[in-house]
Amino acid sequence: MAYLNENYLKLKAGYLFPEIARRVKAFTEANPEAAKRLIRCGIGDVTEALPEAVRAAMHKAVDEMGDRSSFRGYGPEQGYDFLRNAIANNDYKARGIQVDADEIFISDGSKCDTGNILDIFGCGNKIAITDPVYPVYVDTNVMAGNTGEADDAGAYAGLHYLKCTPENGFVPEIPSEPVDLVYLCYPNNPTGATATRAQLEAWVKYAKANGTIILYDAAYEAFIQDPEVPRSIFEIEGARDCAIEFRSFSKNGGFTGVRCAIVVIPKGLMGKKKDGTTMAVHPLWSRRHSTKFNGVSYIVQRGAEAIYSEEGKAQVAALIEHYMGNAKLLVEACKNAGLQVFGGVNAPYVWVGCPAGVTSWQMFDKMLNEANVVITPGSGFGSAGEGFFRISAFNSRANVEEVCKRIAALQA
Repeated sequence: MAYLNENYLKLKAGYLFPEIARRVKAFTEANPEAAKRLIRCGIGDVTEALPEAVRAAMHKAVDEMGDRSSFRGYGPEQGYDFLRNAIANNDYKARGIQVDADEIFISDGSKCDTGNILDIFGCGNKIAITDPVYPVYVDTNVMAGNTGEADDAGAYAGLHYLKCTPENGFVPEIPSEPVDLVYLCYPNNPTGATATRAQLEAWVKYAKANGTIILYDAAYEAFIQDPEVPRSIFEIEGARDCAIEFRSFSKNGGFTGVRCAIVVIPKGLMGKKKDGTTMAVHPLWSRRHSTKFNGVSYIVQRGAEAIYSEEGKAQVAALIEHYMGNAKLLVEACKNAGLQVFGGVNAPYVWVGCPAGVTSWQMFDKMLNEANVVITPGSGFGSAGEGFFRISAFNSRANVEEVCKRIAALQA
């Protein structure tokens, strides 16, 4: 009989979003009439249609695949040059950031990438995560055997937790001891916070001094409204020596159901072998990518390329404006209800303090049962998330306006 990976048994009872789905399912089965009013602001899934430029490019690519002379089979695992060059030129070089096309890897999602990246790092690394945190960072480390068991509060032995609170603006303090890998996500999921240039400079300085690699999740960079807030870790001098960046087309281009994302690994980024010598990280990820992944489809990559056309840029800007308009309405509604509110300014998430004496899951149940609105309980993102809940701005304007009315009525 085959042995199992018992690290999976360390995982808590349910990954956050399946647990939300379970509770919502139970509610809808028990309350079929109320279920018709249900508005989902929990999982950060987009709702608006793919940009027209993207659809046109994908239609054209489908037609190409229907003609033997232009049909394409297996593509390059790292991604087609036309997309890698478009990303390098528009997202980086146009902003004065040094990233070459061959340092960019095209994938099917940042969620996958932030977990799969662990394949190229060995056992025994000291790993730091923020708290609250996107649960995938934690759970994939548990699955990989990088942690011990979880305590009663859900914290895993072997992980170094960096508390993010209102007092530090949800940007963690620099650790007092060295770590080998640290996950940073800005604009942040779930809190909607952003890191300043000075804060990121401090992190890069720390990483270079301690041989730390920063795993920087910039999936929400397109939502930054403040021109002073960095949109890439590589805007910071020295970051090419200590950082890997993850980006996604899911939220800016509406690709949650299409699947396309980016990993940037500078060719000069180094890791350490057991004998103390160093070697480049880039070729290891390239080999992993080529061995375990057959590449994103040609049709999808042509759609992603169209985001960088003039029409595509304008249409993406309109999507961003729509979702950030939703965020503004949600922020105002929560403030008017007397709640403490964070985020929603440079990110599509609104992070809200629960009323006094109400836990995160109690607030989830209250919103579900009394307002028929699905939110995300903060405790699902870590112990420091207790006492908060997250509202996603990814929705139609009509739904968001209705949610705002229900929040006002709920507090009345």
